[in-house]
Order: sequence, then structure tokens, then C-alpha cells
Amino acid sequence: MTSRTAFLGATVFNGYRRLTDTAVLVEDGIVTALAEPGELPEDATIVTLPDGLLTAGFVDLQVNGGGGALLNSAATVEGVRTICRAHARYGTTALLPTLITDTPAVTQAAIDAVRGAIDAGVPGCLGIHIEGPHLSIARKGAHDPALIRPMNDADIERLTTTGIDHVLTTVAAEMVPPAQIARLTHAGVHVAIGHSDASYETASAAFAAGARGVTHLFNAMSQLGHRMPGVVGAALDGPDTWCGLIADGFHVHPAAIANALRAKRAPGRIYLVTDAMSTVGSALTSFELNGRVITRAGGKLTLEDGTLAGSDLDMIGALRFMTDVVGLPLDETLRMASLYPAEFLGIDRTHGRIAPGARADFVLLGEDLSAEAVYIGGERQTFEPLA
Repeated sequence: MTSRTAFLGATVFNGYRRLTDTAVLVEDGIVTALAEPGELPEDATIVTLPDGLLTAGFVDLQVNGGGGALLNSAATVEGVRTICRAHARYGTTALLPTLITDTPAVTQAAIDAVRGAIDAGVPGCLGIHIEGPHLSIARKGAHDPALIRPMNDADIERLTTTGIDHVLTTVAAEMVPPAQIARLTHAGVHVAIGHSDASYETASAAFAAGARGVTHLFNAMSQLGHRMPGVVGAALDGPDTWCGLIADGFHVHPAAIANALRAKRAPGRIYLVTDAMSTVGSALTSFELNGRVITRAGGKLTLEDGTLAGSDLDMIGALRFMTDVVGLPLDETLRMASLYPAEFLGIDRTHGRIAPGARADFVLLGEDLSAEAVYIGGERQTFEPLA
């Protein structure tokens, strides 16, 4: 039996513009129409929303953990569920659980866990992001250098036979040559360049071979120099190249973000990622990654030597930073959190906007950009208070 629900009362941001006096009609978890309130079917259940902005749920393509769980150490269906649940309270209704450089056995366990979570219908689990281990030692960041290595045929086989629709992998352009990138992309794997010390020319060759973007622009990559533009220069210069960005005030200076936004040519765009660790949605003050202690303090996560180790960021925090500090208009910031990552992953017909045919994944934002209500598949989510 078809279930029809009409959401009305809030301003609707459909991913392109704001609509007033508009109801969103949902049937079985899918948006079927945007209509005037007087045009609704008589059998529709009416949900009257308080004042606020109803926008598409956020899409986060780099989420290492949340709710006290880290994919590397909680590579189970329940671990994935915990991560997705932790970020849903902040408006992220679809994400890629992300595995940081680890052993082949842990990598396979993470793949199996994500595939199992998708089969079990875990809300919000889109696929998997495997970050490493084919990275640059010189740009390793918090990745364990003992586990970093070149890509081999077994790695390609593992990445191309996951049974998961959406697979993203981050590699260094100097560690994974164009022929290997082409094999991955021809098999449907999304490839991003990151943790790379490559030259502009090497990075550009990787993009020409099929790599679609870069992981956390500016961080852990060769920088933009006037004679050596590096990975940053290649990413900003390439019109088809997409860029993930961590907007927490620690990873990238707001002036660098503003300059990148002015420099980036379309259709490839800059989208927001959290690069969140297990601390988000939890009371943790420290945790371990590959046997190393990571400490939470002052809004950031660091190794003992001060190296940034992922982030303590949720998507609401990223929105606030982009609007309040960088000064970007809210509508464009919302696109960076929902529409643009959906376009990068090729799922923008069903995610990242409010339109007929899209999933009924919404977040109702208050005046202070707080997530007043979150809906996944048209169902309102409830959350326990944080400890």
C-alpha cells in the first residue's frame, strides 16, 4: 500500500533555489512532487514543519568514524551502523565509511562490512572509501608509513570485485601509474588523488587517465608554487576535477579556501567532507589508530607529534565555518555539502537535491544552522542525547 506524506511549513531549498509556500510530497520514501499546499492529494498525511529551511540531507564522502567507532577497528555491520547513525544527527543522510591505510586483511574486512551494511539496509551507507595504502611517504599525514606500499594486481582485484556500487579510493599519483588508474576507473571505481607529492604533470596525467578528483584539497599534497604548481595546481586547473575540502579552521586557512573557490573552474567543483574520526557524536577524548594514540583537544585531533589526524568535524560545523568565517552564501555552502558530492559520485538524481525521483532525505535547519529535524527515506530520525 502506497504511503503518502506531505511536508509543508518550511522554506524549501531544492538544491538550486529557495521555494516558499511549497509542499514536498513523498511516497514510499521518494519525492514525487513539489506542489502548492492546496494541490495535495486528499489521502496524504500532513507533516507541518516549524519555521526553518528544509534542504537535502548532506552527503559526506570521507567519514572515518563516529559515535565512538572507527571503521579500521570496527569493520562490522554494527560498526558501520554506528558511524552512519552518529553523523545523521548532524544532517548527513548518506556517506562513505572510510578506511585509512591498513593491512589487506583489514581492508577486506571493511569491504565485507560495508557490503553487509548495504544488504542489511543500514540507513545512510552509500558505499566505501578506501584511503591508501598506495600513498606517498613524504605526504603520509597520519597514515602509518609501515603499511604504505605500491599497488599490485591483487589490490586492483580487491577494489574491482567488492560487490559495492559506489567505491572511492584515494591514491598518490606517483605511486599508482595511469595504466592502473585506467583499469580501476574502467571497472567503475572512483579514483581520487591524495597524500601525494606528485608534480603538476604527474597529477594531470592521473586525471587524464580517469582520476576524478583530489582528497582533502591542500592537505597532504604538493602545494601550488609559481614554478611547480603541484597537485593543488593541477586540481584547481582541471575543469573536470573535483576537490574535497575539510572546513574546520585547522586543516585549511579561510583565505586559502576563498582563493580556491575563486580559482576552481566548473564543471568540477569543491565539495565539503568532514574526514571525521570516531570522536564525532561521542564523548571520547582519545583513541588509537594502528597502535598510535590520537588526542582530542581544542576542536582538533592530533598524533603525539602534533600531526593532524583526521578531524573532529561534523557537517553542521563545516556549514557554519564556510558561512560565518569564509563568508560564502548559505545556498552555495549547502550545495557543497549535498549536491556537489552527489554529482561527483554520480548519484545526484537520487541524492543532494529535493526533486521528483530523489530520496526523501532531508534536514530541517534552524536559524543558527542547527539540525532541527532529520529525515531519511521520509522517516524522521530520533537520537539519544549525547553523553
